[in-house]
Amino acid sequence: QVQLVESGGGVVQAGGSLRLSCAASRSGFSINAMGWYRQALGNQRELVATITRGGTTNYADSVKGRFTISRDNAKNTVYLQMSSLKPEDTAVYYCSANPLPWGSPMSWGQGTQVTVSS
Repeated sequence: QVQLVESGGGVVQAGGSLRLSCAASRSGFSINAMGWYRQALGNQRELVATITRGGTTNYADSVKGRFTISRDNAKNTVYLQMSSLKPEDTAVYYCSANPLPWGSPMSWGQGTQVTVSS
């Protein structure tokens, strides 16, 4: 299994920015896609953004134009730059890793809380 460690969550005012990071520290499989999902209280976990090893990105409609996903393949690290944050972005954000460029992730991070105050 791949171990994923997230950092960068916190509390920010609406309109502010945060940057999340996630490093894969032990690779049990060759990672292709990495990504971010989020789960708000009472809601199901939802996709935020993914990026393949080749750099192809996919975003949820709700974050397009505000969030940017990027990665450093040499470090097996993925980032999520979040700007123009809204209270509805409040959630636990989970990092993910997948040996394929598509489909359900095989490994998850422990999650990091992002709270956007109005």
